[in-house]
Amino acid sequence: MSDFAFDTHHGVLSKRAAALGERPYIITDTETVTFAELDRQAQTVAANLQRLGIRKGDVVALMMGNRPSFLAIWFGIAAAGGVFAPINPAHRGHVLRHMLAISRSRIVIFEEQFADQLLAEAAHLPDLIHLVGDAGGRDLPVPSSAIGELFAPAGEPAPVEVKPSDPGMIMFTSGTTGPSKGALKPHNEAVWTGRMTCDVMEYTDRDTLYMPLPLFHGNALVMGAFAALTAGARLVLAERFSAQRYWDDIRRHGCTATNYSGGIIPILAKAEPRADDADTPLAKMFGAGAPPHLLEAFEKRFGVTLTEGYGMSDMGVPFLNRPGIRKPGTCGRLQKGFAVKLVDDEGREVADGTPGELLVRPDIPHYVMLGYIGMPEKTVETWRDLWFHTGDILQRDADGFYRFVDRKKDAIRRRGENISSFEVEASVNRHPDVLESAAFGVASELGEQDVMACVVARPGQSLDPAALHEFLRTQMAPFMVPRYLRVLDALPKTATERVEKFRLREAGVTDDTLDFGARR
Repeated sequence: MSDFAFDTHHGVLSKRAAALGERPYIITDTETVTFAELDRQAQTVAANLQRLGIRKGDVVALMMGNRPSFLAIWFGIAAAGGVFAPINPAHRGHVLRHMLAISRSRIVIFEEQFADQLLAEAAHLPDLIHLVGDAGGRDLPVPSSAIGELFAPAGEPAPVEVKPSDPGMIMFTSGTTGPSKGALKPHNEAVWTGRMTCDVMEYTDRDTLYMPLPLFHGNALVMGAFAALTAGARLVLAERFSAQRYWDDIRRHGCTATNYSGGIIPILAKAEPRADDADTPLAKMFGAGAPPHLLEAFEKRFGVTLTEGYGMSDMGVPFLNRPGIRKPGTCGRLQKGFAVKLVDDEGREVADGTPGELLVRPDIPHYVMLGYIGMPEKTVETWRDLWFHTGDILQRDADGFYRFVDRKKDAIRRRGENISSFEVEASVNRHPDVLESAAFGVASELGEQDVMACVVARPGQSLDPAALHEFLRTQMAPFMVPRYLRVLDALPKTATERVEKFRLREAGVTDDTLDFGARR
């Protein structure tokens, strides 16, 4: 695959379209899109975006579910010279406004079901020049058009010189230490990551990848859809993960590989065992977060091999537990393309067996993010001493395997989603009866975490937890809404007024904690 060593997003598509033509690439329950057809659609989208005013370097955001048109729009933005910003369409309120504002999005493309939450923020976005989607007759601050117009015949797009080193995509972090950051990535980052995935998973044009994960995540978009494109494989695109449909879809479409997030493994493992559990075409699964105690039993039961990786939106995937070279319970060994070290609080390297913060940097060009868009101070802070500071504590053993120990960042992991406690708290604190709050993760029966928030009422106010919960459902994505709420007279704090979350975590779900169910 040497022709994919350095390239652009649309460059890879054009090469595959030229080589594979009308062979099927994307397959759904209702349509099949070939390599050549996707390339034609992307060129049409590019021409129409240019007609709307998009120039090289402009950001175009997308709020859309899993559709073939999602990928056509991505590649069309790339061909027009724009920067693609996929956004989790569950976001709303101040979190959504922040993402669109720091990215300086010029156009936002949205499906009708996400109109309310987007249009509530549109008037607060000074860089916005056009909205593409069904606005339902609402008054808008900028001109608008329908998504279908992006695919209307428009001739060839004006040629734009786009290099592998040019900005191509913004992936938003989960905001583990503050507001979400937009990791600005060069085109070649996806190209290298797609190639790495193909090499590790040994994908060929005979493979069919099943993709039930959301395309706004790098796992599905880059290590799924783009990896399938790189290999010339087929991509079976599901609207969402469904435990009931999972194995039926895989059997029906002859899927040989899939990607997963950690929460999927225990969900599938909880199903009642069947005699034909291993009687499927599925052989390979790629992801992260499989509970160590389930990994080998899951492989044996379903006849698959799991490849585990450690990665992040900002920095790619530096560690992998490859088939045949792995150690369950670890992140795996260092992969080509990265240099790493573990350091103490003074920046000094630690010995094997000693926990330290993971620092990373690339050793090949155009492989990691260019910086955080709209947040230069965060870029400088994170890239101290020319190393990317992950904020994660790992430990290296004598065999060269790295084990995750803990997070310096205050993150919550729920059903495959990284959730910022900062952003949960910001939403909780917006309730008029709340003085302050502390959000954290508690153990979930599904193997990751559920969200819990401890809340203090304003003086003189009586806080109704049920009313607060209903309020939060209107303020944030469903996966961020706390399952557990506990009302306290005061939060435990240090002498310098910092919340001692470790005390709240130790207490966990107490007798006076209200459980609102595992909503999603």
